[in-house]
Amino acid sequence: MENLFNGNLKITKKDLAAFEMIGDGKDGEIYKVADDKVVKYFFKEETHQRELEAMQIGQTSSIMPRLYEFGDNYIVMEFVKGISLARHMKRQGHIDEDMTKKILFVLDEFKRLGFTRWDTEVRHMLMNEEGEFKVIDHKRAFTSDSPVPTKLFKGMKKFGLTGEFLEHVKNLNPKLHDAWKKHK
Repeated sequence: MENLFNGNLKITKKDLAAFEMIGDGKDGEIYKVADDKVVKYFFKEETHQRELEAMQIGQTSSIMPRLYEFGDNYIVMEFVKGISLARHMKRQGHIDEDMTKKILFVLDEFKRLGFTRWDTEVRHMLMNEEGEFKVIDHKRAFTSDSPVPTKLFKGMKKFGLTGEFLEHVKNLNPKLHDAWKKHK
């Protein structure tokens, strides 16, 4: 495995200066380091540890970006070429049954991996060029207890698509629909 940072366990902003920042938030920054790789630079060690644990456990799943390398304050992972579920919903204005199946698969994978948070935000679900989802930002995978996807519903509601999504869930998994319908 290629080591981008010469075995350094900690990197600095100076180490990242040559790369393009493609995202930032309250927990860190994302830099594109190759056509197929990004580095997530973390501001806090605790956040880094929680995200790394979830990513390592999730490597058996197709919904998790591939993990390439990590240090004390960074993770090098797969760059997902594609668009977020949020952007897809905004552009398309609907969710079909096939998309609903893929979303339910993601939520089932969270359970299979042992995550206690069975939820994600629509902006963290990235659809790759093959139309499959990869999910980013797993810092709360084991610290939140969310058996109902309230964040997902909140994102869908913003685009007026919660009802359409739940209608598809009703066809695909009536029991799940009954458990979720009161939370929309």
